[in-house]
Amino acid sequence: MKKLLLYIGILSTVLAGCQYGDGGQLTGVQDRQIWYQPTPFGMLSIPMGSFIMGPNDQDVPYAHTSKAKTVSVQAFYMDQTEISNNEYRQFVYWVKDSIVHRILGEEYDEHLIPENIYGEEIDPPNIAWYEPIDWWDPEIREILEDEIYLPDHERFYRRREVDTRKLNFEYYWIDIKDAARKGAQGAPLRQRGLTDRSVFIERNVVNVYPDTLCWVHDFTYSFNEPMTNMYFWHPAYDQYPVVGVDWEQSRAFGIWRTQLYNSYLHQNQSSFVQDFRMPTESEWEYASRGGLHIAAYPWGSPYTRNSRGCFLANFKPLRGNYVDDGGFHTVHVFSYSPNEWGLYNMAGNVAEWTSNAYDESAYDFGHDLNMDYGLNWWEDWHASNDDPPVLKRKAIRGGSWKDIGYYMQCGVRTFEYKDSAKAYIGFRNVMSYLGRAEGDTDI
Repeated sequence: MKKLLLYIGILSTVLAGCQYGDGGQLTGVQDRQIWYQPTPFGMLSIPMGSFIMGPNDQDVPYAHTSKAKTVSVQAFYMDQTEISNNEYRQFVYWVKDSIVHRILGEEYDEHLIPENIYGEEIDPPNIAWYEPIDWWDPEIREILEDEIYLPDHERFYRRREVDTRKLNFEYYWIDIKDAARKGAQGAPLRQRGLTDRSVFIERNVVNVYPDTLCWVHDFTYSFNEPMTNMYFWHPAYDQYPVVGVDWEQSRAFGIWRTQLYNSYLHQNQSSFVQDFRMPTESEWEYASRGGLHIAAYPWGSPYTRNSRGCFLANFKPLRGNYVDDGGFHTVHVFSYSPNEWGLYNMAGNVAEWTSNAYDESAYDFGHDLNMDYGLNWWEDWHASNDDPPVLKRKAIRGGSWKDIGYYMQCGVRTFEYKDSAKAYIGFRNVMSYLGRAEGDTDI
């Protein structure tokens, strides 16, 4: 009996060794996927580094909203240009098509609701997201008539147009900061007696269509109706920066873009990547400097003109003169020369949303590692799911086509309220790099 047990023990050891192939040593999990960080289309790699964040020139208006502070930023990717009208239109069209697919999946059972092997319709319906929509099919047109299009009394010259008020995007995110908070209500999940982490999943619904009327309501006694009529949808403006999007819409765009890309990677059995998002103030300023840490402007010069007297960005260079810099309103997103890291229009064209709330003293209490200041810093207010007024102000950077040269400086910061959609504010996305720096994961 003892010999039998001995043989069984030896056999078990041998089989275990054959199964794991580790020789009894600590070798880690084998046959893991070899990972190379893909550079997202339209983005550039920004290396990690530290820099002196803050003004490099006189504080002309004596605003005292920033001070010199050394900050370190981890490696990330950033869009080479501001998000264009055509790129944002992809988001709008995706939302429109997904709403139509859902409507057809619930109501149109001939083409889009499949049957099971017994010939029975599946309930709830299995929506065929990748099925092309035949917009001219009479039955589909009849179903969508009241669901997605403007009602008859709101149509102009009887044009059958999509009701943009219905283009609502429902999205979710995990509130990691809330999950990590300490204290009686903010203790980690295991200490709160909670077993359902869905309490940290936040939900929001936002209308994604830009406020095209921003061109009119932003400027009193100014004729900008042509821009309202054509700017977002006409092909002539496809490569111009999208405007009229507020902070919530900009955040929703990043979440949609993340799911779009990760869904593609999942289908190809690849690992997910970090989220697309708006940059923090520290990331934006670090990227705008392009490695030239003591320069006032992204191009490195202390002046807004080059040696030939030409202006270097799209802004308001002279009183009442919007033309001498080569622009007028916004211009093509690849206009003017990029900075040292290849990023276009980090000064001028449109100002850009950042992820941070705006506080004049943020530099005093912000951390020097990936400095970030947002809603979750206020725990008591977060519990009520409502922002205090100060946190409704979101930091914008870079200045715009209607701003004077002071706002073009890398270190200058200002704000707009998060629900404001302006004709001079756009955005671009960033994505944190997976690892310390490019090359670290190379074999």
